[in-house]
Amino acid sequence: MSVAFTKEESAETASETLLPDRPISPHPNLVTEAGLQALQKQLAEARKAYEAAQAIEDVNEKRRQSAVPLRDARYLTERLRTAQLVPDPASTDTVAFGSTVTFSRADGRVQTYRIVGEDEADPKAGTISFVSPVARSLMGKAVGDVVGAGAQEIEILSIA
Repeated sequence: MSVAFTKEESAETASETLLPDRPISPHPNLVTEAGLQALQKQLAEARKAYEAAQAIEDVNEKRRQSAVPLRDARYLTERLRTAQLVPDPASTDTVAFGSTVTFSRADGRVQTYRIVGEDEADPKAGTISFVSPVARSLMGKAVGDVVGAGAQEIEILSIA
């Protein structure tokens, strides 16, 4: 339908309200307990933001303010629907989903990361996705193992 037949101010305004869906990963949606709770909290926040936007009287502003929370709510609803809760690892003998791994790189850096689901991964906060190259190279390995991670080798120092 042409913008001329809507209450939109312009084609630009109309396009601002039609956000593409956030991409859904093709990988299994594994989550930790904390990750599941974070998804639930984010969904509640998106719904609250959407409801607040619905109270706006100006139709164009209402659509603009609703677009992001509506898109996020669709994404988070799907991620919660497909979430597979993985309990904390029973053992620290080998690296598994949910493990916290400390390793050293060939350049001398020592890093510690917890291996988590894609939606909860935040390297700056010390978490990496289980599908990241580093995590995939660490999975199933033990303390003292040296593995390739990209162009570098890393040695596992501890698993918690």
